[in-house]
Amino acid sequence: MKELDSVSLLVDFKNIPAGTTGVIVHEYDGTAFEVEYFNENGNTIDVITTPSNLITLEG
Repeated sequence: MKELDSVSLLVDFKNIPAGTTGVIVHEYDGTAFEVEYFNENGNTIDVITTPSNLITLEG
């Protein structure tokens, strides 16, 4: 995974429900990513540092 990839959250994490989509906005050494999560209307919910094992590529 790399910056600007679309991802989906695999499990509930920090009040963001599983299945929520987002975009990687920063990579931390491949073990964690800063992800901007969006609601179903495309509005930003939050930007959270997320471990790489909790997200998967969309599409």
